[in-house]
Amino acid sequence: MENNQNPNPNWERQALEHLLLENLKESRRGRRWRVVFRVVTLLIMIGIAISLFDLHLPGHGMGVEKHTALISLEGEISSSSMANAEDINASLDAAFENEHSAGVILRINSPGGSPVQAGMMNDEIHRLRKLHPNKPFVVVVEDICASGGYYVAVASDQILVDKASLVGSIGVIMEGFGFTGLMDKLGVTRRMITSGSNKGMMDPFTKENPKQVEMVQTMINEIHQQFINVVKEGRGNRLKDAPDLFSGRVWNGEQAVKLGLADGYGTVDSVARDTFKAPDILDYTVKENFAERVAKRFGAEAGTAAGKAIVKASDLH
Repeated sequence: MENNQNPNPNWERQALEHLLLENLKESRRGRRWRVVFRVVTLLIMIGIAISLFDLHLPGHGMGVEKHTALISLEGEISSSSMANAEDINASLDAAFENEHSAGVILRINSPGGSPVQAGMMNDEIHRLRKLHPNKPFVVVVEDICASGGYYVAVASDQILVDKASLVGSIGVIMEGFGFTGLMDKLGVTRRMITSGSNKGMMDPFTKENPKQVEMVQTMINEIHQQFINVVKEGRGNRLKDAPDLFSGRVWNGEQAVKLGLADGYGTVDSVARDTFKAPDILDYTVKENFAERVAKRFGAEAGTAAGKAIVKASDLH
């Protein structure tokens, strides 16, 4: 008779031990993969946060010892734009105060804007140049440096341009529209109640008041003279005697050099390489990050919604 008994009486125990051992190995492998997955996820989240929030500090990358500091003034000068005095001045402060910066370049590509914001930048540049008299400061103009942009530029040691750059516009403008003729044709009347005789001055839906027009003209003439004084102080005897120099006209770069509005031709790279002898360029420009953009957008939308809610509430009464 054939014997069907297993020759190894401990086979069941061994099989169970083997099963438990394989289960333990699988559990360890699972834990290792979970750790790897968590690390990879964390790295991805950090990368996303950096790209979304644009984490940028003035002088990022200061491992380079001797370098050229660069600040960019781009677009319309306004307290609500990237070209605002608070951010530009913070960038300038960091650039001047770093002992490793061989010189500071302000790259301007701006049609102008707020004279107040431009004046604040001009004042800060003068303050920093007094604190750091041995650190050269050069403005490099790209496409345009007009009006408020030029107001900032004249605080520099040198203004360098391209032959085709647009420079100047030393003037002041206040503009608007008048709709009184159209309102007369449509039979629409303007109802405005004020607590002061000049509170509704230059309202586009009422006819011009000659006295108010004169007041506004006097005001912008005073601001224009302030602009002229700043330009003369900054450029000194480099300015040529031209009858329309302060007329608000814009010149190309070649004309600007001839008139003394600019000193010559150059780029950011040429100044860093040839003038400062520091070809390594570090950008100190304070940049608005993603979170700030969202906050501003949310704030604007919230303000609009609140205004609509007030109007609706008043309509109900």
